[in-house]
Amino acid sequence: MSHAQTVHHVDSESGLLPAYELVPHTDVDADDEERGGDHGVGLDTTDRGSMAGSGKGIDRDGVKREGRKGDGVALLGAAASTIILLLASWLGILTNDPTSFGWFAFHPLAQSTALAVFTYGILTLQPTSQPPTKAAGLARHQIAMFAFGTPTLLFGSFAVWYNKVFGLVCLLWLTVQVGVGAGSVWYGGKAFGGGAKAKAIWKYHRLSGYLLFPLMLFTAHLGGVWSHWSNTYLTTSVRFLAFILAPVVILVSVYSRIRPSKMQFF
Repeated sequence: MSHAQTVHHVDSESGLLPAYELVPHTDVDADDEERGGDHGVGLDTTDRGSMAGSGKGIDRDGVKREGRKGDGVALLGAAASTIILLLASWLGILTNDPTSFGWFAFHPLAQSTALAVFTYGILTLQPTSQPPTKAAGLARHQIAMFAFGTPTLLFGSFAVWYNKVFGLVCLLWLTVQVGVGAGSVWYGGKAFGGGAKAKAIWKYHRLSGYLLFPLMLFTAHLGGVWSHWSNTYLTTSVRFLAFILAPVVILVSVYSRIRPSKMQFF
């Protein structure tokens, strides 16, 4: 590129995503791009003309492919296990006179759906390392987490708010997680001082999310294996497959796709 160009992937006036400035190309390696964080503000970009000419790992828009060996297998493992958990939860309610459960019927339906949405929200953002893909991934991440996952989890939690210690911990933690994530990105990260200060918060948001996610899976395991409802209406094999094996596969799959270079603390 011969001059600086500002690209608005999402309307910056809405405050949901910042504009991205593509500056003249300089020599930057992959690790430098990775260290930029998820939203890619201020990153130098590789000249697309030379990238397209190389013909290796470049799509028609000149964006480098970001998949890493094993990512595809991990993605399939997470997706299949999430579907199993989701189906077991929904069928366990819908095939056993759901009206007889009262408000409780909404709990496994909402929580399993929210967990599936959170899994997607994490998976879709993990491999991104270039400004265009980071912007698109962040948009999908925010829609999944803020618009669908969090409201669904809140609804499911309020359906059975009592005697749910782990669920309450997850709920409170998630509230902070969403606040920090939104504050570090929306309106240019003004909540945390904007610019580099706000950008530096993102790695803590990411680390917190990776610590919260297994706690949420463990909470689903407790409800799916040990609750009175699951023991009454789900067979032993279904409980094992959906709430013991599936959470483990989901966690291993998600963790295998972590990019440590996006969380450099030292």
